[in-house]
Amino acid sequence: MGSIVLFGPPGAGKGTQATAISQTTGLPQVSTGDMLRAALAQGSELGERAKVFMESGQLVPDEVIIGLVGERLQEDDAGDGVLLDGFPRTIAQAEALQDIETVDLVISIEVPDERIVERICGRFSCADCGAVYHDTFNQTKTEEICDSCSGSEFIRRDDDNEGTVRSRLEAYHHQTAPLADWYHQRRVLFRVDGDRPIDEIRDDILATLKSL
Repeated sequence: MGSIVLFGPPGAGKGTQATAISQTTGLPQVSTGDMLRAALAQGSELGERAKVFMESGQLVPDEVIIGLVGERLQEDDAGDGVLLDGFPRTIAQAEALQDIETVDLVISIEVPDERIVERICGRFSCADCGAVYHDTFNQTKTEEICDSCSGSEFIRRDDDNEGTVRSRLEAYHHQTAPLADWYHQRRVLFRVDGDRPIDEIRDDILATLKSL
């Protein structure tokens, strides 16, 4: 099996599904963030180049990210491919990836924007243990008391507001719509309805993996 690409909007549940995919296939899960942190820790040449952009608050250029992916694919555990979580993000990145790695499947978890806004804006977490809850979908059993540690202080991320979420979604659609079409033309794109229970989404994805 070659590599698998997983993408979807923020709040689509990629992390949960990535864990199931990795466990089923044995492919190591790799994200851009993972690669950047590893490169910085190792002090590699590409890591040092990325550091300059990150410290100045700029986006790391495509050529640096692509170089990091190439380095990651040379590691021993990547011999049978990897699960790329959130990469590529553009057609240029996909074309560069095509030159260095075979992608057998691209999984697009698709959730309506209004549902994403509802999911993200309603979430909050325990300030003590980090357990995550939601105003509608995952309330605490006892009001204002954490189920996990009995803490009573909760926090919400500053960027979990409607304006920020909609801006992130706009950027995601601008980048990903053409990328999804690009992979569709190559007959490796699998679209999955992410507006369903987690188990149903997982079962659909795993069934597709078994058919490869």
